[in-house]
Amino acid sequence: MAIEKVGVVGCGLMGAGIAQVCAEAGYDVLVREVTDDFLKKGLGRIEGFLAKGVEKGKVTADRKAEVLSRLKGTTDLAQMRDCDLVIEVVTENLEVKRQVFQALDAACRPEAIFASNTSSLSITEMAATTRRPARFVGLHFFNPVPLMKLVEVVRSPLTDPGVYEEAAGFARSLGKTPVRASDKTGFVVNRLLVPYLLDSVRALEEGVGSVVDIDEGMRLGCGHPMGPLTLLDFVGLDTTLYIANIMFDEFREKRFAPPPLLKRMVQAGLYGRKTGRGFYDYSQEPPRPVPGLVGAAQ
Repeated sequence: MAIEKVGVVGCGLMGAGIAQVCAEAGYDVLVREVTDDFLKKGLGRIEGFLAKGVEKGKVTADRKAEVLSRLKGTTDLAQMRDCDLVIEVVTENLEVKRQVFQALDAACRPEAIFASNTSSLSITEMAATTRRPARFVGLHFFNPVPLMKLVEVVRSPLTDPGVYEEAAGFARSLGKTPVRASDKTGFVVNRLLVPYLLDSVRALEEGVGSVVDIDEGMRLGCGHPMGPLTLLDFVGLDTTLYIANIMFDEFREKRFAPPPLLKRMVQAGLYGRKTGRGFYDYSQEPPRPVPGLVGAAQ
């Protein structure tokens, strides 16, 4: 089945980015949000991103108008009925996602493909909620979606091989590089990245080095574009804690266990860039390490 119309359920930061790259690739895109205000904000985020591209000379005004013309919005999930592929990008909560897919299953054609952008939850559990587990995959995009080239394409034991190949081809059509993964918690990237990030927090807790020392050590010593604590602030400490808990519940291995410092920072509302403070204080320019983190080397 040729994919021509794509539905995106959720128009937050990730959903807006996915909708944008689909429209840029020539697909007709229908975006759904729960309220008109959320929908307006999400579509406005796409318009703003493209407007900056026009200002910088990377996008023409005609190209911007062309991309926006392919985007439509709705608050009615049933409007997804004509979509060939529907990508779910709602909150990282299994029960919420199940409810979304049950509603989509009732509304959409049997041949439509369903995909979840989950970074950590079981594709198999979501697929089993529907009457089309063979036509269910994971399409895990990375933030910021318009700039990041990777998409993890995840198959469950129930996914039809032809659908899996079609999903990988769809990722390539967006200008992305698909990495194939099976339905193991964390897939490829988070399976390797999360223990590394958690170890960086443990190193800080144990006084191995300061926030800056740890970040600069990995940035300059290993050629990483940013240090692990800076990356944690960018991803969100709350998001990382949530994913780590899911992975620890699955594997029961120490490397996936959230360190106490990470838990305390989340409890204190220090989520990173989204709250203005995490391992760094972003109210200052340049950002400076937050003083007094428990166990941090001085």
